[in-house]
Amino acid sequence: MSIQTPEEIRADVAATPSAQAAGAASAPARAAAHAPDAAPAADRVGHVEQHGTEHVPASERHGRPSSLFWVWMSANVGYLYFVVGGVLMLLGLPLWEALAITVVGNLWWALVGWLAVSGPVSGSPSVSIMRAMFGVRGNKVFGAGLGVLIGLFYEIINVAFATLGAIALLAHFGIGLPAGGEWVVLAVIGVLSFVIGVYGHATILALAPWFSAALAVVFVVLAVFVFGAADWTYAVEPLPVADHWALVMLGLAIVASSPLSWGIGADYARYLPADVSKRAVAWYTALGGFVPAVLIGALGVVAGTAIDMTDPELTIGEIVPAWFTPLFLGMIVLSSITNNVLVAYSTGFYAQALAERISRAATTIVTGIVATAAAGWVLFLSPSFLDALSASLELAVTVFGPLVSIYAIDIVLRRNRYDGAALDDTRRGGPFWYRGGVFLPGVVAMVTAITIAVLSANTTLYVGPISNALGGADLSALVGPVLGAGVYALLWLTTDPYRDPAKRPGAAPAAIIETDAAASPRTNGDHA
Repeated sequence: MSIQTPEEIRADVAATPSAQAAGAASAPARAAAHAPDAAPAADRVGHVEQHGTEHVPASERHGRPSSLFWVWMSANVGYLYFVVGGVLMLLGLPLWEALAITVVGNLWWALVGWLAVSGPVSGSPSVSIMRAMFGVRGNKVFGAGLGVLIGLFYEIINVAFATLGAIALLAHFGIGLPAGGEWVVLAVIGVLSFVIGVYGHATILALAPWFSAALAVVFVVLAVFVFGAADWTYAVEPLPVADHWALVMLGLAIVASSPLSWGIGADYARYLPADVSKRAVAWYTALGGFVPAVLIGALGVVAGTAIDMTDPELTIGEIVPAWFTPLFLGMIVLSSITNNVLVAYSTGFYAQALAERISRAATTIVTGIVATAAAGWVLFLSPSFLDALSASLELAVTVFGPLVSIYAIDIVLRRNRYDGAALDDTRRGGPFWYRGGVFLPGVVAMVTAITIAVLSANTTLYVGPISNALGGADLSALVGPVLGAGVYALLWLTTDPYRDPAKRPGAAPAAIIETDAAASPRTNGDHA
């Protein structure tokens, strides 16, 4: 099913008197929306963003799709990918297979780019758009609820990495910490990790290119040393075919868990005018994540041929000069914080969707405090941070994959027609109330796909019966997304209201024009 552009949709209704009147009345709004760099008062650099889960009006839209590349680049020029590359080597994979897995597993970034196209058309963050997939009440569990858990998961990882890097950096300069001093470092990192996310969209866009450039320089220099020390003849003991493919699939699941966790592309594209190129939105988003994830992940793989990647903060000193060590540690701190900027920002949206009366800035602060405290437990009280990280990434994909794929197929089924004002209506009987506040296709697809994905997983902590029957192969990164999208599409086409083709989005001419919430139709879900 093809997706109409806003221009094509407007052409469908251009001949009607009502459309002509609406177009004339909204001319000033459209003019403001096409001023690419004219930021509205609600979204200014250095000021706390005023918008939350509600849609952004057309009069406040601004910017260019190219800005998305730097947003995603700054968040993904990160130490986590270096660690993930090292984990592939710790699994015992051959060098060239580990490099191939790094590329293939990150192809899921194409799906993240696809999700971003729903932002400009709706002006809404992803968690609000998910009301169309799960219903108002269902979204609190499968959209907002899971989103908060996913966000906290990555916030904890980033705070932990940054804290470890900061402690090591202090030690490098001979600065000893008193008893309990590591908790002070943790608290400082926590504040730095979440303050930019509190300020929001405009500040993130302004700082993203600078963060990207600074981190890229450090990684380029690191690459020179890593490639100079690499053992290109690195070999591992051959395994039986079944065991070997089990490791390959496990490696794919670990790598895929990162792109599949970013079901939030609309959050950063929602300020763009509705008629920007959707292809550009998708490409800039996808490439902003794919390029650094592959290059840095590959760097971690190659480093694994020269050093023990169990604790690269310490072992990296074996292949880099002493002067570079503090730069490497500083990179760990900064990259973990920059990744947390995007994570914290979107986690604030998810949390606000659960507690609608609390502002996005407040929910960002609350979730940041929770994540910082949890990171302290993981770092200083749990037995092994790396083991916990690996096991978590292995299982996380069983949830991330179905959620992202359902979102992606919904864009196809609805022809990317999302009405931001209608999505804001959470009242009983509203357009996305469906039956009892739940849209069964989304809920059933999520439960089914997650269940089968978990049963198909093979992790260091758990081996599912399906994986066991297949000789240990972990198919969760493939089965979860495919099954989630397939079940959702089938049920969507056979469940009220969409089993009636006349009620499906796009069945009749529809204009994507800005309307006040009070004037938006409220009778059924066809306005998504």
